[in-house]
Amino acid sequence: MSTSNEIPQTVTTAAFYAQAAIAFGVSLATAIVGILYLPLDPWQRGFLAITLLFLTSSTFTLAKVVRDRQEQTTVRARLDEARMDKIMADHDPFNRVA
Repeated sequence: MSTSNEIPQTVTTAAFYAQAAIAFGVSLATAIVGILYLPLDPWQRGFLAITLLFLTSSTFTLAKVVRDRQEQTTVRARLDEARMDKIMADHDPFNRVA
């Protein structure tokens, strides 16, 4: 019997990954097509394109922040952090080994 302090993580299936990637691709493509075919002046079209670009990049950033925060709350990450804190507290840079 294994005594692990890790929180079990669900594994992302290939089908779920493919669904997420396809949904992202379709939504981004339809937004781009919509911007291209709207009856707008070029500067308005450019504004919408830059807005879409910023929205896309900030979405990826938000997803990464949420994932990083979730990983920090796992038991393993907290144990690793506690080990590093102990190593750093025990380290004496002025101790000379003779």
